[in-house]
This record gives sequence, C-alpha cells and structure tokens, in this order.
Amino acid sequence: MRQMTLIGFLQAQNCTNFAASWRHPDSRTDFLSVDYYQHIARVLEAGKFDLAFFDDRLAMPDILGGDHGHTVEHGIRCVKMDPVTILTAMGMATERLGLGSTYSTTYYEPFHVARVFATLDLMTGGRAAWNVVTSLNSSEARNMGRTEVVEHDLRYDQADEFMEIVHGHWDTWEDDAIVLDKQRSVFANREKVHRLDYEGRFYSSRGPFTVPRSPQGYPVVIQAGQSGRGRRFAARWGELMFVMYPNMQVGARATAELKQEAERIGRDPATMKVATLIHPVVAATQAEAEDKCAAIAALPTEDDSLSLLSEALNFDFGSKGMDEPFTDAELASISGLQAIRDRVLQDSGKTNPTVRDFIHYSGRGQLHDPWVGGPKEVADRMEQWFEEGGCDGFVVAATYVPGAYEDFVKFVVPELQRRGLFRKEYEGRTLRDHLGLKRAERGDWRRGG
Repeated sequence: MRQMTLIGFLQAQNCTNFAASWRHPDSRTDFLSVDYYQHIARVLEAGKFDLAFFDDRLAMPDILGGDHGHTVEHGIRCVKMDPVTILTAMGMATERLGLGSTYSTTYYEPFHVARVFATLDLMTGGRAAWNVVTSLNSSEARNMGRTEVVEHDLRYDQADEFMEIVHGHWDTWEDDAIVLDKQRSVFANREKVHRLDYEGRFYSSRGPFTVPRSPQGYPVVIQAGQSGRGRRFAARWGELMFVMYPNMQVGARATAELKQEAERIGRDPATMKVATLIHPVVAATQAEAEDKCAAIAALPTEDDSLSLLSEALNFDFGSKGMDEPFTDAELASISGLQAIRDRVLQDSGKTNPTVRDFIHYSGRGQLHDPWVGGPKEVADRMEQWFEEGGCDGFVVAATYVPGAYEDFVKFVVPELQRRGLFRKEYEGRTLRDHLGLKRAERGDWRRGG
C-alpha cells in the first residue's frame, strides 16, 4: 500500500519557518545547544518521520529599510547556524531518521558541496539529503563578497552545471573500489577510481573525488523550484520536491504537471516524491486545538511579514504604503522567489497587488491556513490530499518547538498508522529506503535535460 512521506521542517536558529514561534511561551529557548536539536531528532524518529530538513539562507533578513536592527530586536530569523554541523549531531542521536540540509549552488564550489554531503551520507549510514537552492537576495551576495545577485534564470543555468559536477564526482568511486589488502599493500583498485575532467561554460572540476560511495549510492536531492525555469530544474534533478500549494486542486494539478515534465525529459515520475508544506495545530480534540491555534495566531507582528517578504523577494517592502499597488516595473524587478510573486498575483486576482495583499496571500510571517483539529480532523485532511493526487506527503512545520512536533507524533501519527497510510516501523536503514526510492547506481542521474 502506498505510504505517506513525512518531513520535519527546521531552521538552525531561534524559530521554525514560522518566525514568531520563538515567542510562544512553551517554545524552548536553548536553541544554541546540541540537546535542543537532538531532542527534536529523537521526537521525529519516534514518529517514524522520513526526514528532518533544514532550510537556510546566507544572511539575516535586513532588506526591509536596509537595516538589520528590527531583525535582531524581534528575533526574525536573525540566527542562522551551519545546518550540516547540526545534522551531524542529530545523526549521532538517531539511527534511522533522514537528515537533510540546504546548500547554495551560487556561492559554493561543486567539489566542496559534493564532499560535504557525501561525507555526511557515510557518517550517517546513508541518511543524507541535499536541498539545492540558488541564492536569491542581495544580502547573501554581499556577505559572500559579491556586489549583486545573479539573474534568476542564469542562476539555474549555472546550477545545472553544478549538479552535473556534483553527481559526476559522486560517481567517481565504483562500489567495489576499496580492497584493503594489507598483505599486498593495495588499498583500492586504481582502475575503479576515476577523474571527472569537467569543463563547462560556468565551472570546471578535475577530480578524482576523495569520498567513496555510501550505502544509498549518493544523497537524496531535494528541490523546491516552482517558477518556470525553477520547475524545469526541479523536474531534471529533484527526487524529493518541497512545495507550498494553496489548496488541493492546485496541488493535484501542479504535482501532475511536475511529474509530466519529468517524464518528458526521460525520467520515471516514480523516482520523484512531492511533499507540501503544512502548519498543523493539533490536540486531543478539535476544541482544544482551536484554543491552541488562537494563541499561536496572536504571536506574529506586521514586521515579521514585511521583513520576511523583503528577504524572500529581494525587494524592500517598507518602501511602499500598505495599500499602495505595485507597479508593473516593480513586479518585474522582483529577483527572489518568483513563485511567491506569482502565487500572490494568482490568488489575489489582481494585476497590481498591494503590500497588504502580499502579506495576506503569501502567508509570509503569519500563521497561514493552519490545519487545526484533533487526530481525526487533521488525518482526514491529509488523507484527502494524499489520495486525490495533491501530494505524496507533507512537510510538517512546527508552530512552536518542540511541542508542535510532539503533538503531531502523539496525536496524528497513530491515526495515520491506524488507517494504513503511514509506516509503523522503518523498513530499511537509508533515506532512500524510507522514501521508497531505489539505491542510486552510478550514472543514474544522466537522464533527460
């Protein structure tokens, strides 16, 4: 029977993607400690989650007003520790939970990224995943020594080459290359370790790579591209798709289109899992969950939304009045997450939406469309999305940490298991086992494009 994918959505800082979560009275404040993250990992593994996944950016939000003061004062995602280091610590506290992190193709070198994730994959027994992003705002560019952001579509052109190099390096070592024959002094078969010698338009990388292959072949690739060029990139490279769909009808259509695009370029759609973001607020009963949600919904501020929109769309939302429409030129100038811009245009029905429209329809910074209820109500909604083609699974974003994950594991997971929609035990050891994806063999990535 087809099984749901469940992913815990995390950030290596004082909050989740819901920036106000740190203000909740029950949120833990020791987010600079290893115990904080290891506890979350143990909770997710107890709930048999496929994966714990870290979002990340290379700058704190400081585009609103051109200053970081409000971000620091109000705790709007101002702390951003290195997530791979934290994943290593989480891996030491767990045995089966998948471990995924964001890493940018814009500001790192392919060889470095290939080595980081191949090493994490080995050290966790084949549980690693890489969320591929093309960095999108000017604050990140300045932190990384650049003067401006690379144009949107060009970032993806560069990223295609980046991915070819990374996968090429992951293929460098054949599975049986290591011999370890002490008597003959043969560590590995020299004929089974290869150089890449890649020369492209944007990158070159020689090799040979320095990390042997892992139990799952190579790390799972996570992708979130939902714009036109981003979707083509995702269809080529993504194995686990992180999406944000406003409703089930849109989700079913977009999921089908994404898998059709993958099939068009020669991929088997079965090698791709699509998981949509949800903010569940759950308790033993509907009434208790509604009371809990009312308290959570009161936590965000207007600055949360303005700051996070400015960061994501690379545009200073403080430069306009709340009810001032965007001009065509301003909308065209947005160089960040264009999928957010496109969703606001579509859902608002306006050619020139206002700042207030962006706050309302993007959900950025606010508790947007929470799934509120007891075990039955939340599981009903998840089952409907899953069975009617809206997605293959869910990215569960906590409204406060760690309590929201504990609530979900306590109340919703047993109900999903009772319905046969979710595993009761892990059936394998690697992340690919959990996701129902076969082990990655050398050359598997050479498909379509």
